[in-house]
Amino acid sequence: MTRRLDRWERLLERQLAAAPYVLLATSTVLALLTAGRSWATLGLAAFAAAWIWLVPRGAVYVAGLVVLIGVLCTRGMWFASFFGFVGYLHSWQYLKGYWRFIGVTATATISVAAYGGGLPDPTPSGILTYLFFIAAIVAVVGLFSFVGEVTAERSAERQRMVAQLEEALRENAGLHAQLLVQAREGGVLDERQRMAAEIHDTLAQGLTGIITQLQAAQQAEDWRRHVDNAVRLARESLAEARRSVHAVGPGQLAAAPLPEALRDIVTGWGELNGVRVDFATTGTVRPMHPEVEETLLRTAQEALANAAKHAGASRVGLTLSYMEDLVTLDVRDDGAGFDPERVRDGGGFGLASMRKRVSRLAGTLAIESEPGLGTAISASVPAVARG
Repeated sequence: MTRRLDRWERLLERQLAAAPYVLLATSTVLALLTAGRSWATLGLAAFAAAWIWLVPRGAVYVAGLVVLIGVLCTRGMWFASFFGFVGYLHSWQYLKGYWRFIGVTATATISVAAYGGGLPDPTPSGILTYLFFIAAIVAVVGLFSFVGEVTAERSAERQRMVAQLEEALRENAGLHAQLLVQAREGGVLDERQRMAAEIHDTLAQGLTGIITQLQAAQQAEDWRRHVDNAVRLARESLAEARRSVHAVGPGQLAAAPLPEALRDIVTGWGELNGVRVDFATTGTVRPMHPEVEETLLRTAQEALANAAKHAGASRVGLTLSYMEDLVTLDVRDDGAGFDPERVRDGGGFGLASMRKRVSRLAGTLAIESEPGLGTAISASVPAVARG
């Protein structure tokens, strides 16, 4: 929106710069067509064009412009109809204070006299009518000029605010990412304590219940009921385990850097599923914060799992890109594809999980897919270096 407004403003500035010459040319052509060819008219018009082009803007320029408008109006009323508007515009633009109204009034006086064929009749009604038209023109020009001036000031203020905001965003981008990671680190200890208590209250109790039920089945005649209870407890405990391990960091990163860990995962996945997988790294590889590397690794695992379960792909490609401010992981397959809008409206736990992980680090996850044309997933997170 801001760029579009800037383009409109630049276009308006060019039009305003060209308007005096266009209006002068229009007035000259019409005057020559109606009154016949006149070298004096052509000469005055050329002199007026040179005056507009060469004379520095200021009081002298406006005074000369008004005089030229008056002289040209004697050559034809078309100069009052078209070229006279330049006097209004430039009087308001290049004069200050009450001098603006003096310039506009002088131009209006000349224009009204040209339309009336000369000065008014020396009667009260003639003079009042003459003054009324002059006052009306001055009022209209002043009103529209004032509105344009306010609009221009608001536009300049908006541009200054946008520039300041962009500068602040550039300066604070790195700090924001660093503070975000530090805030995450501050909650790690509390999260570990919460997980320990949750494991004790769920998994440990579930395993104890399973043992109890199996022991009871060994001694009871209705052993099937105890076995069914043990199976139910085992399933519930397995669900709790799967839910809990989402908060545990991947062991692959403890043994190898992120590119090597991803390459090992890709190789193993390709062998297991019989699918060709290509892996590439671009940019300067450098250690990232564990949260960054874990997010990208988990995203790759989830994307590969989705490709194995749903895509039926014959080829998959992964690219890890190190840039100045971002680290990006791109995963592409040539499988069945899907409708992202339908998945966004319902289902798609794997995609939702990837999006949540990436958003925690103020990153973005882009998904492009179409039925029959494969899927492309791109995860970008801030390039926060390892502390």
